[in-house]
Amino acid sequence: MAQAARYCGDHRFDIVDTAIPEPKADEVRLRVAHCGVCGTDMHIFHGKMDARVAPPQIIGHEMSAVVDALGSEVTGWSLGDGATVRPLRSCGSCAACDAGHSHVCQNLSFIGIDEAGAFQEYWCVPAALCHRLPTGMDLAHGALIEPVAVACHDVRRARIAPGETAAVLGAGPIGLLVAMVARDSGATVRLFEIDAGRRAMAKELGFETCDPSSADPLENVQAWTNGAGCNVVFECTAAAPCAELMTKLVGVRGRVCVVGIFPNAVPVDLFQVFWKEVEIIGARVYEAEDFERAIALAASGSLPLDRLITGRRPLAEIQQAFEQAQSGIKTLVDIS
Repeated sequence: MAQAARYCGDHRFDIVDTAIPEPKADEVRLRVAHCGVCGTDMHIFHGKMDARVAPPQIIGHEMSAVVDALGSEVTGWSLGDGATVRPLRSCGSCAACDAGHSHVCQNLSFIGIDEAGAFQEYWCVPAALCHRLPTGMDLAHGALIEPVAVACHDVRRARIAPGETAAVLGAGPIGLLVAMVARDSGATVRLFEIDAGRRAMAKELGFETCDPSSADPLENVQAWTNGAGCNVVFECTAAAPCAELMTKLVGVRGRVCVVGIFPNAVPVDLFQVFWKEVEIIGARVYEAEDFERAIALAASGSLPLDRLITGRRPLAEIQQAFEQAQSGIKTLVDIS
């Protein structure tokens, strides 16, 4: 038998015994090492996605593991290999999939939300969705590959080039990772964040910051860029004031990359889009190449991933892990 944590609704998890599953022909069985708590998980915890998740449900998707068993048709994997999962199951037949954009499949199933996820000791997933972790990689770092891949996708969509300026609105986990990946791509980055603790973390990581509650972000950007505006703005807050601000901060023919998930329609200053020929770019989840870049960045040591892990709890304390994750940057649940 094995253990799994189920989200049961109303801010509550329980720990249950489960049978160790057998992989299907195209699957690998993973012994999960760590699973991170992300913003979407917190939305689930607060009951905002119960209709989609249908509790009781095993959730979780920011994870690392070792391969424990192979399905009969699986090749290229060995027992004991380190792995992480790109948790997107696409239909393969909709217009998006036919166009080569299966990550935004019109019938997408997000593993760990729409179907059982990684807050369990043993987990069977299609081998095609697994990415190999380098030998010797700290599996705690491996559990951060998924959010790093989000940032890699955002930066790639925004077409960041060396020497460009990038304003990141929001210094939460994804905002910080976007800033790190953009800096690694050669950009000069500044973070805009109202929370003092998150600004302090950004400063510790070597970034210039601005507190929008005490300084005008537009004046800050104008002074920083000698009046030109930023080449790129990443909106990572999903806050209405930032949506209205984002097109004002970018310069002529600049790009605005919308990363935050806005639940409702918000005002956007479209005059700026017209006047400066601004591009607005959406960025949703990731593709296989983003996972591979994330793994390479993590393996290189160029991203200070240890600094982002601000809490750890065993699976038996997942309830406390989610309560702890309401502050800090990244909380990991240590599973095996």
